Amino acid sequence: MSKFEFYGEGLAGVNLEELTGTLIVIEGTDGVGRSTQINLLRPWLERNGHAVLDTGMTRSALVGKGLKRAKEGNTLGSITLSLFYATDFADRLEKQMIPALRAGFVVLTDRYIYSLIARAIVRGADPKWIKSVYGVALKPDAIFYLRVTLEDLIPRVLNSTGFNYWESGMDMRLGEDLYDSFIRYQTKLITQFDAMSQEYGFQVIDATRSIDQVFNTLSRRIERLLSKEEAGSLPRLATA
Repeated sequence: MSKFEFYGEGLAGVNLEELTGTLIVIEGTDGVGRSTQINLLRPWLERNGHAVLDTGMTRSALVGKGLKRAKEGNTLGSITLSLFYATDFADRLEKQMIPALRAGFVVLTDRYIYSLIARAIVRGADPKWIKSVYGVALKPDAIFYLRVTLEDLIPRVLNSTGFNYWESGMDMRLGEDLYDSFIRYQTKLITQFDAMSQEYGFQVIDATRSIDQVFNTLSRRIERLLSKEEAGSLPRLATA
């Protein structure tokens, strides 16, 4: 019997019993430090003898580059944007994540369907529809939600990449400038993530702490997760 399940009908032709790896999701809003933690977790896992695949949004060979180019024009409508991201996700799931899980890898993904669902709902998508779009997704072994307050997020963004069009929700016309729009958009996103936390079984990590403190918490929890899997006693996430 497989330890994996799909959220919906799933991908055709996938034998879940063949998937022996571990799927770990790092979630959170823009600028919260997900990529930093992935870059720490991968070598740590490899030093501990695990084969690792890390992936994230817009890394699909099919549409990743096209999606990035389309966003540069700042003209995508909300439905087109959602379907573009759904195609990117489905391609990565089929071509990257499932083969790696079949080979017994630990798959670390920088965001998963939850960011995509949250972004779509904030932009007015029907929740039932957008969740059905991602019925192809596997239920992960663990979802770590790096939660940060808006007050802590703003200086992080200012000290790194700064505000950009999409991460500020400028397509939604929430404010007259990037800063005002960022405040309103990120507030909506954090609210949506918090609402999804219980539904999808997020493990909430306080991301206002230092990088090392967050990493230590993540690594301890992942170590326990992998130990349980090796012992064959890991309970699956409840159905959303």
